[in-house]
Amino acid sequence: MRDAVSTRSALVMLGVLLLQLGFALSYMGAFHAPKPHKVPVTVVAPPAVERELTARLDALPGDPLHVTAVADRAEARARLLDRSTDAVLLMDAAGRTDTVLVASAGGPSASTAATEILQAAARAQDREIVVRDLRPPSAGDSRGLSSFYLVLSWTIGGYLAASALNMAAGSKKPTLRRTLVRLASMLPYGFVSGIGGAIIVGPVLNCLPGAFWELVGIGTLVVFASGAVGVALQSVAGTVGLGLTILIFTVLGNPSSGGVYPSSLLPPFWSAIGQALPPGAGTTVVRNTVYFDGNATTGALWILGAWAFGGVVVAILAAALRQGRRGPRAEPSAAPAAAV
Repeated sequence: MRDAVSTRSALVMLGVLLLQLGFALSYMGAFHAPKPHKVPVTVVAPPAVERELTARLDALPGDPLHVTAVADRAEARARLLDRSTDAVLLMDAAGRTDTVLVASAGGPSASTAATEILQAAARAQDREIVVRDLRPPSAGDSRGLSSFYLVLSWTIGGYLAASALNMAAGSKKPTLRRTLVRLASMLPYGFVSGIGGAIIVGPVLNCLPGAFWELVGIGTLVVFASGAVGVALQSVAGTVGLGLTILIFTVLGNPSSGGVYPSSLLPPFWSAIGQALPPGAGTTVVRNTVYFDGNATTGALWILGAWAFGGVVVAILAAALRQGRRGPRAEPSAAPAAAV
């Protein structure tokens, strides 16, 4: 038994088991019972009823909506397309049929949840709702999940590439020079990954048409951020660092990203962390770039940049400190020339 399974191997298996259970807990914890909480909704109503309508919707049991009243339809439409709101309720003062505007390309589950809540509230007042989708997903992205899966492929590819650099046969412990080379190698890898992803979702599958070079740039940043964090954590903690990278990007980052359910439908923990992690930030940037002219992407781009910068700094510091503790190592002397 000891010959087949060393203590180190047993500890690695224990780590894999914990990641496996964490994966199940995180995904099912996030997705098993989505419940709307403070879904942002914008209301346009006659002044005489605006205050009462807003208060009534804000007071719905379970606090499912967060309602903002604006002056006119144009302002409400702008808020929908700049991603400040998930739905717009236009109240018809002359009749009993109101209109709900949605942009389901930003996440069909959020649009559906807001619409269902507003329809139930309208029925309670003996009113009807007509739904208009101002920005549906493209024909090849009918469920609006392509942005999420594209970013998922980029993040996994980034940290697996970093792992390959660290663990491939012949790789040595990460000195400062090797760390710099490994970090630098993630840039061309990220660029090629960005091109490949943009080709797949564009010309090949027509999931996310348009914005080709924008997607290439986003993909490069996402892959580099994932790879830099992978290099850093494996430089600090070795094999355990790979487990930590998987924990951050896959176990925690993917279910909280907003790709399947937006933060307003997730439990509090996942809602809080989603946009602070690269999968969530990346999904937001891709989705809003393709469908919403790049609106509401600045914060997410800063998040991705911060992870990339942090990974580079931690990787370099860890390698420099390790090399400093060991002291300069003399190069091996050349072997004496063989006698002729």
